[in-house]
Amino acid sequence: MESIWSSYLAIFQRNTQCRHISHSLFFKDRNLYARPSDITLWLGDLNYRIQGIDTLPTRSLIHRNLHNLLTSEDQLLQEAERGQVFNGYCEGTLTFKPTYKYNVGSSNYDTSYKIRVPAWTDRILFKIERTMNIDASLHSYESIDSIYSSDHKPVKAHLCLKVNN
Repeated sequence: MESIWSSYLAIFQRNTQCRHISHSLFFKDRNLYARPSDITLWLGDLNYRIQGIDTLPTRSLIHRNLHNLLTSEDQLLQEAERGQVFNGYCEGTLTFKPTYKYNVGSSNYDTSYKIRVPAWTDRILFKIERTMNIDASLHSYESIDSIYSSDHKPVKAHLCLKVNN
């Protein structure tokens, strides 16, 4: 059985919301309809940001195609490493530019008075239960930069699953 969850997590409540959703969906004591899943995909605007670096240095690194240097400041990766959220989930490498916050209708980062720090708020994570004999291969994980209708750039992943007998 597989499950796919799309969510928007509020910026200052994201860890709590993540834990609540996880427990509500997968533990019968919280939800009569909860079922264990062999494969879970969790995607959406998870609202984790880049911290510890201001917007101008962040944008400079992105402009020079050095955005990979920003992953050490990514809150989702930090929280997951500490075991606070997304335990057992995998994610592809963040090789694409941060997906938020853009000026709507363009590929320019935020120029409003807030001048937000760009971040990878839009994510796709997956989890395969260890008891399953499934091999997962992530062929691509990328943003779609040609879409301008939002202040976010959508992300897509090509995940191949092989069930071993």
